[in-house]
Parts: sequence; C-alpha cells; structure tokens
Amino acid sequence: MNHPRLILHLNVADFAVAVERVTDRTLRYKPLIVAPRQASRAAVYDMSEEAYGDGVRKGMLLSQALRCCRGAQIVAPRFDLYRRAMAAFACEAGRYSPTLEHGAEDGHLYLDITGTHRLFGAAPDVGWRLRRQMRSKFDIDPIWSLATSKLVAKVGSRLVKPRGEYIVADGEEQRFLAPLALQLLPGLSGVERRRLAEFNIGKVGQLAALSRVQLFGVFGRRGEHLFEISRGIDSEAVQNPDRQVPAVQREHVFAEDSAEQRVLAGVLKTLAVDIGMELRGATMAARRVALFLNYSDGGRTVRQATVRLGVSDDASLQRLALLALQRGLTRRTRVRSCRLVCDRLHRISPQLPLFRAVAESVTSDGQRQERLLAAVDAVRRRFGSEAIRSGGQMVLP
Repeated sequence: MNHPRLILHLNVADFAVAVERVTDRTLRYKPLIVAPRQASRAAVYDMSEEAYGDGVRKGMLLSQALRCCRGAQIVAPRFDLYRRAMAAFACEAGRYSPTLEHGAEDGHLYLDITGTHRLFGAAPDVGWRLRRQMRSKFDIDPIWSLATSKLVAKVGSRLVKPRGEYIVADGEEQRFLAPLALQLLPGLSGVERRRLAEFNIGKVGQLAALSRVQLFGVFGRRGEHLFEISRGIDSEAVQNPDRQVPAVQREHVFAEDSAEQRVLAGVLKTLAVDIGMELRGATMAARRVALFLNYSDGGRTVRQATVRLGVSDDASLQRLALLALQRGLTRRTRVRSCRLVCDRLHRISPQLPLFRAVAESVTSDGQRQERLLAAVDAVRRRFGSEAIRSGGQMVLP
C-alpha cells in the first residue's frame, strides 16, 4: 500500500526578530525593527508583529518605517547569527527525518516524514512535538503545517501566521486552495497576478477553473505550471541536505547606498578575501563566483563568473568577483547590499603533473604561493582580517 507524501513545513515568523529577542529579552513585547544603523537610506530587513501592525513592511525605508512606528527599537542585522540559529533549528528537526530542506536564514524548513509513523507516531504528533521542543530548547515558537506537498504546506503556514498550525488532508488540496487570494499562492509572479487581474481573476479557484488551453493562450508554456499549482499539484521533492550544493558566501549591507564602482569593488575584494580564507582552511576550491546586487529601489541583479579549474587564492577570487561586478553594473541605481557566493566546490587535489620538468616548475611556484597564503592567513587570524589588505580593499564594519 502506497502512503501519500507527508510534508511538514515549519516557519518561524519574523525569524531575525525572533532570534534577536532570544539573545536580548529586553526586546520582547516591544515594536522592533531590524535595519542597518546610521544609514541615510537604510531599508527594513525584518520587523516584529507589533511594528507590522503599525504599517512597517520589509524593504521600506527606515525613515518611513519610523514615521509609521515612532516607538520602535532599531537593531542592526546580524546575518551570521541568523545562519547559526537556522543551522541549530534544522539540526533539531533532522532528528525526525534525514530528508529536510531549509534556507540559510529565513526561518523556513521542510521535512519529509512520509512513512515515519512507526518511529515517531502520527504526522500531526511530530508537528506538535517539534514545536514543543523548539520552544523548550530555543525559546522560539514556530508555525507548522502538514500537507502532501511543499506548495500546499507553505500556503497552510501562511494562513496561521504569526502562530498556530494547519493540516490539509490528502485529497483536499484543491478545495483548500479554491477560496484563497492569489497572493497566497507560491510560484505566481507579480506580473502574472496583474495579468490575471485584467481578467477579473483574484481567487485560486477562479484560476483553477481555466483549462490548459486557455492558460496556454495567455501565458504560453507557463500556463501548464499555473494549471498545476492552482490545483495543489506539486511533485517537487524535499531536497536532501546531502544533495544541496555546498557554497561559501559573504554579505554586506552598505551604510549608505552607493553606485560608485570603486566602493563596490573595494567591498567585493574584502568579501573575496574572507571567502578565500574559509576555502583554504577547508582545502576547497571554487569554480564559480556569483554576485547578488540588491538595489535601493528593490530591484536585484545576479551575475556570475566561472573558471575551469577551481581557485581559492585571494587574487583569483577577487578577479572573478570584479568580473561579475562588471557584468552586473547595468543600472544607474545605487546598490543597497551585495552578496558574494562561491560554489561548485571541490577538494584541492595533491596530485602532481606527470612530467618531471613541469612538475618541478609547478611545485616550486605552487609551494611558494601556498606558503605565502598560509602566512597571510595566520596573520589575519591573529590580528584580524584588516591586518593585511590588498590595494583598493575596503575596511568593513
């Protein structure tokens, strides 16, 4: 007998706020905004439920947010802290299934608990038990929802935010989705929602009433995707952590939005140095460098640069980062934050070239560079990453 899939979705609402309140209990029960300090055009990264009720939204200018919620406390975002909290959160949930998927710092986690009832009991019991454990161990109260797919489970958690639980039984997916607004349906872009609004379609059930032919006539190949998600059809598997692509990344939020290429390049050089130290410490090399640029108007650009053989030295990583920046600077809008990601990682091979003359040349040059980088890394670890800097590199707060 084949059992239906059971996907448990856990979501810590306002994750950054929840983590900040755990580390500082004086921030509880007060309007709280997570945003960069001392920035002329700082944007809201996250906000508490109290601030949300006063009209504060993610991405809103901090100056505007403070006009909406005058009594709010401001804390600067701490991305490394949020990533560590998310990793601990996932480790606790992983006790119930090896198949789980989670973001780096967003508070969302999917757990495939299909067939685990003999070990842990009924699926709803797992949700309630995990919630109690999260509250007891981390003092964080997650939402949880249970459904047969990631899509429907995510919608269920959106309905009970900021706290609660929701269970959608097998076979009830389309009936559950039908009365909901299109804004609650994942996988539907803003452009597609506006296009559907032109046809006076605002509910998921109205979208599900359209045939494949009708949707293809308006959206082309995307019509098939809209046809399926409006009916709760989602076969996407929960991605096992062993199959997730490993990556090393660093992020920076500018104190003041900037469009100066010199400033952007200096920040990227510093981020590349930090990534290089981590890669060398793990004897890893990267074949791709991806750059995410977030603009002050809410737009985003993603560009990348690749090499055939992996690199981990500062100069090569900086060169790839600057190449990605050159490809990404296609707008005159100022940049609010940037993220540098190095992936397609592989272990650095100790294998030497086959021929002796080549081997001696490569070994000599390679050993000199390795010794130099090892000495530089040792100095930076002892005295800070700013102790040794390359030309144009910025000192980050």
